Amino acid sequence: METVLSIQDLSKHFGKIKAVNNLKLDVQKGQVFGMLGPNGSGKTTTLGMLMGVTNPTSGKFLWFGEEPTPQLRRKIGAVLEHPIFYPYLSGQKNLELNAMIKQCPVENIPRVLELVELTERKDDKYKTYSLGMKQRLAIASALLNDPTVLILDEPTNGLDPMGIAEIREIIRKIAANGKTIILASHLLDEVQKVCTHFAILKRGNMIYTGPVDDVGKGSETVEVNADVENFNEVLLTFSGTSSVNRENGVYQVTMRDGFHGKELNKFLFEKGIVVNHLVTKKKSLEKQFLEILSEAH
Repeated sequence: METVLSIQDLSKHFGKIKAVNNLKLDVQKGQVFGMLGPNGSGKTTTLGMLMGVTNPTSGKFLWFGEEPTPQLRRKIGAVLEHPIFYPYLSGQKNLELNAMIKQCPVENIPRVLELVELTERKDDKYKTYSLGMKQRLAIASALLNDPTVLILDEPTNGLDPMGIAEIREIIRKIAANGKTIILASHLLDEVQKVCTHFAILKRGNMIYTGPVDDVGKGSETVEVNADVENFNEVLLTFSGTSSVNRENGVYQVTMRDGFHGKELNKFLFEKGIVVNHLVTKKKSLEKQFLEILSEAH
């Protein structure tokens, strides 16, 4: 695997606030890598450092195994915050201007317009575009110089459901062309739908990283007890039970995928068994993440 981005102990402090704290992260070629976290978790600050907009307090990062230079940054396209376009110029004219600024051939314009599905609206003024179309034009602009890596900061923010679906489809299409994509989002759903790998940031600290496929995995363990003879045999007759162990006078029931403590409780209740202790021990990753993301910040 070729490492496109290697972040080593990267930190950014604003006074006493540690916006990003000793971040370590590798992104491999071809990955769609999601930086997931609530607002204020350090995602945008990290992307800003990667794009040279903000200087790190300490630590470093390498693009393609090298220290960042203006030449290297030309291999990276980015859509950060609100891109600047001229409202009275058409989408086509705006892209022509951007191509001139980026010193890349205008011949690339039809291809990127096609990719973001704006060919039919290219001659319309930018100010007539919907929010979703504006975002798609920003992605087209970022792709003008055919970068190896595309960086997107909250690409679906403020869009309606249709706009969100369109942007996600475009991200999938770009990834299918072999580009590496790094995107920041506060939506677990978005990361699950478009990313291959992700990291969770919370108050500047990375608390988890791994493949998206692992999110749904992880079965629950339910600690349960009742004053019933042969209780473990009863527990084993529940269809959601994977295994039963007795520890410290209580039963640990490992659940099959998709089964939860409340279903076990209902099953026992229907058998006339009232439990005197029932605690769900291990949650699926998804549940843990949703709690992290929804915590007040």
